[in-house]
Amino acid sequence: MLYYVSGTVAVLEPGLAVIDCGGVGYGCRITAYTAGQLKLNQSARLYITESIREDAYDLYGFASREEQRCYELLTSVNGVGPKAAMAILSGCGPQNFTLAVMTGDEKMLTAAQGVGKKIAQRIILELKDKIGGGSQELDFSAGAAAVPVQSGTSLSLAQAALQELGYSPAEIGAALKGADPAAPTEELVRYALRAMVMKT
Repeated sequence: MLYYVSGTVAVLEPGLAVIDCGGVGYGCRITAYTAGQLKLNQSARLYITESIREDAYDLYGFASREEQRCYELLTSVNGVGPKAAMAILSGCGPQNFTLAVMTGDEKMLTAAQGVGKKIAQRIILELKDKIGGGSQELDFSAGAAAVPVQSGTSLSLAQAALQELGYSPAEIGAALKGADPAAPTEELVRYALRAMVMKT
């Protein structure tokens, strides 16, 4: 089983990257999101998900474990194949995909080629609990008079979405400091992501 490939980007085309690993070129199907992280003739690491069928052996490469996990979640949904999963992630990336599922945003999912309303609804229905259902609730307020976050609120959904993207509770708490707890989930997630980008 291939976990990742690491080497020089020898070919970079829409939907395809060839990674030269010691003279062996691994052709990987990629999303537009991953393509944006790669540069021709520079070193790169892609996390690999293999697809083995009778008539084909395909490698799907992802610039991050978060995107790979989103792909694997998508293809676990009945009726969503590799092509549709890659189209969805090409259109919105792992962060916006996670946000779309958490907030029930069908439009973001149906913007991908070949994804209709029924499939989008099924993705949201089947993945919402998998993405955010097991997260612990956090207290984002400061000081001794802190009020626990209620499950199902926009703040708890934003926290769950950010945890799904790989951020720790401490990072999330710091990034959401000063945010309006009554703001919509999408706004809270974007607020936190902006805070994290400015910090780095």
